[in-house]
Amino acid sequence: MKKYLLTVLLAIFAFVARAQNDGDIIKVGDQMPAFTIVSDDGKQISSASLKGKVVLINFFATWCPPCQKELAEVQQKLWPKFKDNKNFQMLVIGREHTDAELAKYNEKKGFTFPLYPDKNRAIFGAFAKNLIPRTYLIGKDGKVMYAGKGYTEEEFAGLMDKIGASLK
Repeated sequence: MKKYLLTVLLAIFAFVARAQNDGDIIKVGDQMPAFTIVSDDGKQISSASLKGKVVLINFFATWCPPCQKELAEVQQKLWPKFKDNKNFQMLVIGREHTDAELAKYNEKKGFTFPLYPDKNRAIFGAFAKNLIPRTYLIGKDGKVMYAGKGYTEEEFAGLMDKIGASLK
């Protein structure tokens, strides 16, 4: 009986470990993938133009409850603290959303940071296969310093510290 229970527990742990790694394409230490994003006003931002900056990339969806909590924290704490730093760029990207959907969403939420559409997962697909919210912190050297999925207050506080330290 003990042998059977141990086998079941090991199988469960193996499944959970495999599931947690599912969907990752970009990991800490990897170079930021090349992409171009178009803002709602038609302005294009390429990943190449972000070289030398600390870049925070967040993927979300308007229907995702953890995303809502995270974006509220971004609005309340992160954006006010770092928005005026010329060495910082933040890209909040709506996975599978259009400009029109994001404009309507932002009208409801009142965010003061820009939202960028990724209707066909073109940019998201360069970073991951699934699971949101996803957050990536890119260093001035273009390498991923932090890669997170999901949202917790503790991780968010740690992310704020990482951004602050990398901007010094």
